[in-house]
Amino acid sequence: MKAPQMIPLLIGLTLLASCNTKTSSIEGVETFTVAAGHKEGKLEYKQTPPAGGEHNPTWQNCGIYQSPIYNEYGVHSMEHGAVWITHQPDLSAEEINTLADAMKGNSHVLMSPYPDLKSKVVVSAWGKQLKLDSVSDVRLVEFIRTYAQSPDAPEPGAPCSGAYSGVQ
Repeated sequence: MKAPQMIPLLIGLTLLASCNTKTSSIEGVETFTVAAGHKEGKLEYKQTPPAGGEHNPTWQNCGIYQSPIYNEYGVHSMEHGAVWITHQPDLSAEEINTLADAMKGNSHVLMSPYPDLKSKVVVSAWGKQLKLDSVSDVRLVEFIRTYAQSPDAPEPGAPCSGAYSGVQ
């Protein structure tokens, strides 16, 4: 290929590389070392809500839940590359809709209320967590773009449907 023909190719590759949000650093994200593995029953987690760890063999279907879900099922979904948005149970309908809008276009996100949550919203992925005081914080969408289907999850690309869709 001649040099003049390579210029559009190089420009295109440069633009494509600049759109990759997987390598961006999001202010406030905490990183945890968590072990994977299936284990039955109710489990204890070091983070509240959990940011990974041993979990039930059943995963939680991705989607929006009006009631709390089991930690052990949510963690299994995160093992599959899901992002779990947890929020204080008393959010307004408008705030819930704002969170739901942030999920649009991504098959690997679940959202549920979480009792006694200290921050208004906590968003978690495998080994990552971000606490937010506002549902409109731009870091929420950035976190979803960065960590949904992240290669850092033990099983990215595994399903986030076809399992459990109940609540506690």
